[in-house]
Amino acid sequence: MRQTWRWFGPKDLTSIDDITQAGAAGIVSALHHVPNGVVWTPEEIAKRHREIGTRKDGTASGLTWDVVESLPVSEDVKKQKGDWRTHIANYKVSMQHLADSGIETICYNFMPVLDWTRTDLRWTVAHGGSCMRFDINDFAAFDIHILQRPGAAADFTNAIADEAGRRFEAMSEDDKKQLARNVTMGLPGSTESMTLTDVQAHLDEYGAISADQLRKHFIDFLEEVVPVAEDLGLRLCCHPDDPPFALLGLPRIMSTEADYRTILDAVDSPANGMTFCTGSLGARPDNDLPGIVERFGPKIHFLHLRNVKRDNDDIAGSFYEAEHLGGDTDMVAVIAAVIREERRRKAEGRKDWEIPMRPDHGQDILDDLGRRSQPGYPTIGRMKGLAELRGVMTALEHAEWGLAGR
Repeated sequence: MRQTWRWFGPKDLTSIDDITQAGAAGIVSALHHVPNGVVWTPEEIAKRHREIGTRKDGTASGLTWDVVESLPVSEDVKKQKGDWRTHIANYKVSMQHLADSGIETICYNFMPVLDWTRTDLRWTVAHGGSCMRFDINDFAAFDIHILQRPGAAADFTNAIADEAGRRFEAMSEDDKKQLARNVTMGLPGSTESMTLTDVQAHLDEYGAISADQLRKHFIDFLEEVVPVAEDLGLRLCCHPDDPPFALLGLPRIMSTEADYRTILDAVDSPANGMTFCTGSLGARPDNDLPGIVERFGPKIHFLHLRNVKRDNDDIAGSFYEAEHLGGDTDMVAVIAAVIREERRRKAEGRKDWEIPMRPDHGQDILDDLGRRSQPGYPTIGRMKGLAELRGVMTALEHAEWGLAGR
């Protein structure tokens, strides 16, 4: 696996120098300052390449921009309303510009309204560090009592709705504001955030869009962009829903193995693939992660290796971001399956046999605790995760018994 690191640009508290010292070989980045639906220009793309390739002292970093994460799909495209056709046309132009710059892999998602969603961005764990957490009871308190979405209570069990009511009553006004900010924070690194009014407006516009209708919109989008990606030599890879179950009464259509099978079969192309995120898919107990690697290996274009610890085995339940080797996912089994897939690709002669991976998320530990970095993206916590993953990779790559036994 090619070891990469997510970088949010010059304002990221983790510098290019830091990433070089952490041992990553490539960078995962995006033009977060460009509004969704707008063309990424060659000038802005070239500027990001230069920023990645240069240390603070002006010398070459040796790092390359390996993966775009994300080239966002606008809400207009997902709803097929407003400027959606223009946004798809602009998406194609951005893809052309990225391909011209040497980029080959583009990650994106098709989550409606909210991207990744957490209720606590700095939840204290037993060792004194912090991490991100999704608490279904707190989310219900937001949905039912803060957002006051009509009919929200019916989407939760009676036990969850009752607990949500108790928690809401115990919250101060500051607590309510903080919960709302956490839930609506949006895409990591993005300058676009939403107010409660914005969220409700989007919900109103989605209206009666069903899972089948949203899936059709997704396939329509892919039928437009995948042929272009194939012609350009690009690999598109969809990130799973995070968390992988319905929120706010909206359908989520990339949460399970069956969801991916539907989309990848609908537009069958080497350019149409998967971002395999062990944290997002691992938040559902019914997802078989090593099995997904075995069955979808040829279509996996990008890896997010992170772990979550679920409170229980409910499909829609609470979880927190665990240490990379410490959650509910058998990370050793997953990495073993990935290495087998890479060896198969190499024997087949595929140019992209080495799959880019990054240590996704991480717990805030040591000096991270005082830096207030982008939630989920601490320097030391991710470096610890990368070191752990690198150790597993190295052991498995040099031990045939380890691969054969899994």
